Amino acid sequence: MVGATFDAMRRAMSSQSLFEALERRPPDPLLALIGAYARDARAGKIDVGVGVYRDEAGATPVFRAVSAAEQRLVRDQSTKAYLGPEGNIAFLHALEPIVFGDARAGARLSTVQTPGGTGALRLAAELIAAARPGARVHVGEPTWPNHAPILRAAGLERIGYPYYDAATRRIRFDAMMAALGQARPGDVVLLHASCHNPTGADLDAEQWATVAALVAARGVVPLIDMAYQGLGVSLDADAAGARLVFGAADEALIAYSCDKNFGLYRERVGALFVRSASAAGAEVVQSNLLALSRANWSMPPDHGAAVVAAILADPGLERDWREELDAMSARIRSVRRALAGADARLSYLEGQHGLFGMLPLTPADVALLRERHGVYMPSSGRINIAGLTPATVAPFVAALADVFPTAG
Repeated sequence: MVGATFDAMRRAMSSQSLFEALERRPPDPLLALIGAYARDARAGKIDVGVGVYRDEAGATPVFRAVSAAEQRLVRDQSTKAYLGPEGNIAFLHALEPIVFGDARAGARLSTVQTPGGTGALRLAAELIAAARPGARVHVGEPTWPNHAPILRAAGLERIGYPYYDAATRRIRFDAMMAALGQARPGDVVLLHASCHNPTGADLDAEQWATVAALVAARGVVPLIDMAYQGLGVSLDADAAGARLVFGAADEALIAYSCDKNFGLYRERVGALFVRSASAAGAEVVQSNLLALSRANWSMPPDHGAAVVAAILADPGLERDWREELDAMSARIRSVRRALAGADARLSYLEGQHGLFGMLPLTPADVALLRERHGVYMPSSGRINIAGLTPATVAPFVAALADVFPTAG
C-alpha cells in the first residue's frame, strides 16, 4: 500500500517536472563558429572571428612577464586561502595608475576584483539595478552580444543609440549626440573605451571631449567598458578618452579586463571601478559591491590577479610587459596597413584601432566566404585583425574580392 502511494506520488511529480518548461536555447553564434572552423578540414582556412590576439605564427602566446611572475608565485606563494570578496587588494591598487594615470578618484573610488570584464559588467548592472531598479541604459549600436543579456538579466531597460554606419565606414557622431541629448539625469550611457568597439572605430579626442561635456551637463552616468587598453596606440593614449569622461562625471563606472592586455584569457582577470559623488557615498557603494559579489561568486579567483600584481610591482617585469604589449599593437597596425595597401576598399581600416574591424558584408556574403574560401567570421562582418598573418593577408583579400561586389 505504501509502495503504491509512493508510485502515485512519483507519477504526479513527474508530470510537473522542474525542467519540463525549459526551451532549448540556440547555441552562441561565436561558439558555433569555433566549432565549424575546427571541423573544416581545408588547409587554407582562416579564422578572423575569435577575438584573441594572435602573433605572426597564428599563436596566442603567454607573455614573458606572465611566465616570470608565475614562476615567482610557484616559488614564493605561501597559501591558497580565500581572498575576501573585494579580491586581491595589491592587484587593485597596482591597476589604478594604469587605468587612470594621474586622474584618480581618491576617496571617491570604490573597487572590487571580478572574474574578467564580463564579471565587472554584470556586477555594474546589478549595482545600478540595486540603486535604481529598471534604470535606463543607453547602448551604442552595434555593440557586443553579451551587453543586452547582461542588462536584461539585471532588469535594466536598454535604449539603443546610433554609433557606426557599416556602409559608410564612419561613426554617426551627430546622430549619437542627438540621441544622448535625450538622456535623462541619472540615466546610464554605456561607452566603449578605445580599441574595445567591435567596429574598430574610436571616438577622436574632440569627440570624447564633447561626450564628457554632455555627461557633465546632463548628469548622465557613464559605464565604460574597457577591455583592450594598450592594443591600439599606447596604454595612456588608449585610456585618454575614458579618463576624460570618467573625470567629468559626478558618478561613473569602469568595467575593466586584464584578459587581453596581459594575455590572461583563461584566468578571467577583471575589476570594477566606481566613482561616487562623495567619499561617504563611496563607502556605501563599496558595501554594496561586496554584498553583490559575495552573492554572485563569493570570492574571486586569485591566480591571474596575483600575476598582474607581481608584474606591476616589479619595474623590470612591468617594463618587459609594456614592451611586449607595444610590439603586439605594432603588429596589429602592420596588418591594418597591409590590408589597406592590398585593397583600396579596405583603406579605412588603417585609420582604426585595436583588434577589430567591421567589413560591409551581408550575412549571405559571410556565408559565401566560409563556403568558398574557408574564411570564418561572425555574420555581422566583424573581423579580428590579429587573426591574419603575413601569409594569410593576400588569400584573405582575394577571398573578399570574390564577394565584395555584392557587398556594395
